[in-house]
Amino acid sequence: MRTPQMHLTMQLVGGTGIEPGAWRRPGVAADGYVNIDAAVRAAKAAERGKFDAVFFADTPAVVDDLSTRSPSWAPLEPVVVLTALARETERIGLVATSSTTFNHAYNVARQFRALDLVSGGRIGWNAVTTGRPQAALNYGAEVPSRGERYAIAEEFIASVMALWGSWPEGALLLDTENGRFADAERIQPVMVRGRHMFSRGPLGLPPSPQGQPVIFQAGGGGNGLALAGLYANGVYNSPFDIPSGAAHWQAVRRSAQAYGRDPDHMTVFNGIVTSVGSTEGEALQRRRELDELGDLESRVQYLGVQIGVPLDMGDLDKPVHKDLLRDAYAHPGDPRAPLALRLAKEGWTVRDVIAHGIIQYHPVAVGAPEQIADMLQHWFESGVGGGFTITPDAADGVEDFVDHVVPILQKRGLFRTEYEGTTLRDHLSIPYQNGLPATHPA
Repeated sequence: MRTPQMHLTMQLVGGTGIEPGAWRRPGVAADGYVNIDAAVRAAKAAERGKFDAVFFADTPAVVDDLSTRSPSWAPLEPVVVLTALARETERIGLVATSSTTFNHAYNVARQFRALDLVSGGRIGWNAVTTGRPQAALNYGAEVPSRGERYAIAEEFIASVMALWGSWPEGALLLDTENGRFADAERIQPVMVRGRHMFSRGPLGLPPSPQGQPVIFQAGGGGNGLALAGLYANGVYNSPFDIPSGAAHWQAVRRSAQAYGRDPDHMTVFNGIVTSVGSTEGEALQRRRELDELGDLESRVQYLGVQIGVPLDMGDLDKPVHKDLLRDAYAHPGDPRAPLALRLAKEGWTVRDVIAHGIIQYHPVAVGAPEQIADMLQHWFESGVGGGFTITPDAADGVEDFVDHVVPILQKRGLFRTEYEGTTLRDHLSIPYQNGLPATHPA
């Protein structure tokens, strides 16, 4: 038996990188926010690294103040982006977010089926239950309660999958000699109806080489786990440590089993921010520079909240004073705070504590390629779900990871050296599917 191998997706936030100052970094396209060529370069680099997929998060609203010093994290419309990438890449999977709260199931079914055909079976749909008030205002609606959003999502995804299944495999005949384009008797309306959804169907498009797009899910809690167990093969997660990541992975497996699905066909992708340098010192310097290009003052203040001491810009290049450290504590509501407190007590300057990534939403891997590979291997072998979403600090970090970290993972037998198939389902080692799973309770 071969060594288990991890799955990797690449996420380039905002077209420039996850750090707020990334768009100002030399070598990064400042207009990456709206520059499709920047997305193409990142996708081609990830494909060269044999990544399972590139992933584009989205929300149907402007949720950031556009007067601030960084672009929005959700720029170009993702279906448009995936259409362009489908023509510019050959093997890598392409995953995008689309809302189940502010959309019509037929539109999503049609868009993502068309993308799957255009790409040759490489598409994934990250189904999210949008709950942002800014989005609701854009649609002249109100935000449903959390429970209602998930009830809508359950019916929405079932409707989309039923519509995909309304055109079964083999119904497209293309029999030019006898003039039979399709077997119309096999392509029938689905008449899906629930408390929130109704769609007659059928969909006017045949299945792709993988059948239908792969369902991804990113919500947390009991509702999110139930949705993942019912439908998903990929689950995005944001644990800040291994125990919480491992617990989530086991919960995902239990949910899949509860709905009669094979938990071995599930992969959890844990978000990791990467800052790669030839040495750890170089990687820390890279982060110091990115912090300077962003809103460093607010990060200093936030660090103070994390460890319970007053800090300002005058403290930036000094260790936290020992008198303050006597009363310092890790904020109980912030899972990053224990790391921040430990680094402060080790004597790092305030600037360097921040450079370690203690403000980021995801864990931050800072260091030389070997160190980052070590971290990923440790998490992977600790049972966090088999996959990672690599989120570079800035756009130039995509190639840094592909060229320097991926070869180490490949040499250790932890990651593929070549694609073994042509579809996203092939990359994820999951079977062909077209329509609702056989185990669906509907």
